Amino acid sequence: MKHPSLVICRCEEVTMEQLEEAYASGSCTSRQLKMKTRATMGACQGRVCRTLVETWIHVKNPDGPRDAELLSYRPPIRPITFGQLAKDEA
Repeated sequence: MKHPSLVICRCEEVTMEQLEEAYASGSCTSRQLKMKTRATMGACQGRVCRTLVETWIHVKNPDGPRDAELLSYRPPIRPITFGQLAKDEA
């Protein structure tokens, strides 16, 4: 582990060390890592870190299936006020 404090998921502040620990405890797919560390669950919903997490998994296990439990993209949520909703309906 060369850079344990390297932040992989900025939204949830998940570090390389946390990914390594989760992987060592048995979280071996990107989906399992997501559930264990919250990587890709932040405000960007994985738009920034999804590829990093999936590539990291592939580097750890190059013989594993590339498409096993890939993470999906989700659009970011933008909060709006009730006033904005009322203007759209009027």
